[in-house]
Amino acid sequence: MKLAVLGAGDVGRSVATLAGDYGHEVVALADSSSAAVDPDGIPVDDAVSRKEGGDGVGTADPEEVFETEYDVLVEATPTTLGDAEPGFGHVTRALEADRHVVLANKGPVAERYDELRALEAESAGSVRFEATVGGAIPVLSTIEDCTPQAVTAVRGVLNGTANFILTRMAAEGLDYEHVLAEAQDLGVAEADPTFDVDGTDAALKFVILANVLADGGFSLEDATVEGIEDVPGSALELAAEDGRTIRLIGEATRDGVRVGPRLVPENGALAVTGTRNIVQIETRHAGSLHSSGRGAGGPETATAVLSDVGRLPDLERDD
Repeated sequence: MKLAVLGAGDVGRSVATLAGDYGHEVVALADSSSAAVDPDGIPVDDAVSRKEGGDGVGTADPEEVFETEYDVLVEATPTTLGDAEPGFGHVTRALEADRHVVLANKGPVAERYDELRALEAESAGSVRFEATVGGAIPVLSTIEDCTPQAVTAVRGVLNGTANFILTRMAAEGLDYEHVLAEAQDLGVAEADPTFDVDGTDAALKFVILANVLADGGFSLEDATVEGIEDVPGSALELAAEDGRTIRLIGEATRDGVRVGPRLVPENGALAVTGTRNIVQIETRHAGSLHSSGRGAGGPETATAVLSDVGRLPDLERDD
């Protein structure tokens, strides 16, 4: 399929770079101020090199992305809350033009799920968003294979930054501020880590899961969220004395979303270490299904995007 990629951060660049390995062609790649566009396929390596060198990806205007011939819009711009713009607007334009959409951007799926599905219902295009939850971990496709109706709950660890901090605090007896600074030095935490440490990032992912289970009805404001900023080292020490540890655990059901620090068995499935993520899917007929792996990273998330592209049907539309 012909891909138009919006967003030239780690995920967008990785999608463009790996697309050929999956049998797809990139006809557009855009950042916030420029674009490379060619209906016969852009020179991906050149565009990526320009971006990594500090320049724009190309000389075209990003608006030209929507004017070229493409089959799938890959929405990989930064996640925004509330109205989820500009990502939601990009999705709207693609669906109204009867194109498919694959999202790595969590905003439209978490904040405007019902509107997203309504747009999809009126379009010849489809919407998929595996990459919004758990990076390379096939969380949503597993739920899809089980059927959402057969899944009763999803819980787990879905933020690698918070998990790294809690792991280091427990293992080394260090305080939160010390480990946060270490995580920033290592590139595990952003310069502004707020979304990761206050639980917002994990909550967005569990809101998406709740929307899938309940067929909509949830946004971030419906979630009960607590972060890890106030977890003292002493709490981890006390937990260890009892054979337990603390992790930032989320849970999504048809009734709602909760995210916060929770005690878990030290050697249990949810006590993953470092930046790893884990998801437990509770089913009516198949018991508890566990998937673990890297929940973030450009190439990892790009594999989820491109797997979604591979699941899309051929488009039937009048051009």
